[in-house]
Amino acid sequence: MSVAALETEVIAPARSRVLTKFLRNRSAVIGAVMVGIFVALAVLAPLISPYDPNQTNFAALRKPPSMAHWLGTDELGRDILSRVMHGGIASLYAGVLSVAIALLIGLPIGLAAGWYTGAVDAIISRATDALLAVPFLILAIAFAAALGPSLTNAMIAIGLSQVPIFVRITRGQVLAIRNEDFIEGARAVGVADFMILLRHVTPNIMPPLLVQATLTVAVAIIAEASLSFLGLGQQPPAPSWGSMLNTAKNFLEQAPWMSFSPGAAIFFVVLGFNLFGDGLRDALDPRET
Repeated sequence: MSVAALETEVIAPARSRVLTKFLRNRSAVIGAVMVGIFVALAVLAPLISPYDPNQTNFAALRKPPSMAHWLGTDELGRDILSRVMHGGIASLYAGVLSVAIALLIGLPIGLAAGWYTGAVDAIISRATDALLAVPFLILAIAFAAALGPSLTNAMIAIGLSQVPIFVRITRGQVLAIRNEDFIEGARAVGVADFMILLRHVTPNIMPPLLVQATLTVAVAIIAEASLSFLGLGQQPPAPSWGSMLNTAKNFLEQAPWMSFSPGAAIFFVVLGFNLFGDGLRDALDPRET
């Protein structure tokens, strides 16, 4: 049987089962829809936002929600709806790219720790344990403060802070399959370690890593908002949900609507990614029927 035929008979039905299980999970579908809405709003923000997010209007300072400004205006008369939509670009961008950075760095390190036992595993594991002992947000703030305040540096800081998580998961998955028959068979015919890790180990450990990546995006979005709130992320006047909350805290009594919108945006996008990640985990779990 050819490789193409094997893929058709084995891999395609497996993908179909995963999709079917995912679609049967109502909360997972709701999460996927929520994430899709926020992604669409962020991508289309330059086209569909009613105002320029940085356009000031001193005749409309701190106006409550109205037909002209659906979510009201801020302390400089800027339209909050437009700023929330454009702020989603920074949050989603930071969330996805920081997780990509963590995965690209953590995956090869975890592969090395799980495959080459002994001193290599001991050194990597102890370094990972030491980093995991530090709270994630504290580590991200430390990296961001060292790199300097900007959205790019915030993404790098968040990504570096998440590396230990992916190292630990990758190492555990490699240890679980390194003695499987198909791995031993590849060793027996003389396949190099690099090719075994690339062609046989990595594809078989990707499902749990993808689930963790999806769930970690939600954590990264909260971290980006926290860094922006502290002035270490997206810099004014560019909109960011965290910096909008930082400004809104000074006007909670006079203009409470300034805090509602960015806070709700963070809540719902994080909820969406968590629901989506949980559904993806259940769909990829072969023990779930």
